Amino acid sequence: MNLLAITLILLASFFQGTFGLGMKHISPLKWENWWVVHALVAMIIFPIAWAVIAVPETFTIIGESDSNVLMMAMLFGFLWGIGGILFGVSVEYTGVSITYGIVMGLAASVGSLIPMFQMEELPANFNTVIAGVGLLLVGVAITAVAGVKRDKAQKVVSEDTMIMEDDGDVLVAPPKVETTPKKSIKTGVAIAVACGVLSALLNVGFSNAAPVAELAVSKYNVDPKDASLVAWVVVLIGAFAMNALYAVYKLVVNNSWGDFSTPNSTKAYTWAILAGLFWFAALGVYGQGAALMGSLGPVIGWPMMLGLALIISNVWGYREGEWKNASQPFKVLLGGLAVLIVAICILGYSNL
Repeated sequence: MNLLAITLILLASFFQGTFGLGMKHISPLKWENWWVVHALVAMIIFPIAWAVIAVPETFTIIGESDSNVLMMAMLFGFLWGIGGILFGVSVEYTGVSITYGIVMGLAASVGSLIPMFQMEELPANFNTVIAGVGLLLVGVAITAVAGVKRDKAQKVVSEDTMIMEDDGDVLVAPPKVETTPKKSIKTGVAIAVACGVLSALLNVGFSNAAPVAELAVSKYNVDPKDASLVAWVVVLIGAFAMNALYAVYKLVVNNSWGDFSTPNSTKAYTWAILAGLFWFAALGVYGQGAALMGSLGPVIGWPMMLGLALIISNVWGYREGEWKNASQPFKVLLGGLAVLIVAICILGYSNL
């Protein structure tokens, strides 16, 4: 396997595993205000700027591409957009670790298998790829179980550490304070599953946009790595359309147009921009690595990137205190991550 391709996939994994941290810093903005800025940077400004700098003929190439190819690529991007919205919702229910676990696993497996079965002929190493993807799903299932156990463990600790007050000769519990009920972990898991399946379609869209990249290479002598950026522009136009429509809907329903000027929101906007830059940095770098892997790039590079990103996201989740007072569930999580590492090694071997 091309060493540069592996290096690019590793770099893409870091960006992919890190961008979700920005979603924990939306306050004091409302979600829709934060998301408009994030999506505009992630799906329009950064992808187009990078593509045009690397390939000045970007829009000429897109204009000369088959309209059916463009429509299908944008459609998959639009459907992915639904999953992108659900991701942000799921993080609020389950935290970064478990959301990444489910979403990345399903997105990796489904996003790998669909492009493979769309090939005219299945690759000779089909069984190895299937084994790697299957093991990846096992690792994801273990991380999901760890997340559920973590939620239960932290709830028990919270109840058991209730401070008792001295009232003369007896100890009495302090008066109850009305609090907002914690969001259901089961609801969060269900949302994450739906998000995972839809998120796979981003890679399917990228795979279906391959003729756009091929045109850039054959007619304009563009480096295959840079040609992948042109393909992403097409896919992300559809993705942004869905995200923008939903954000505008929320702006109208919540009458939050004026909240763009919320005081003390500089930090939130900074995170929105950084998360957007990191999000497409992951896709742009992954696309370049996949191009170096040949026809199996979207099949093998995609699950490798997301599997590694899951490991990185859990490192961040641990540092953010998501596994505090949950030592046993954390050990289960480590077991799941070990399985993921083995799965990634198998997928890497399948591209030798």
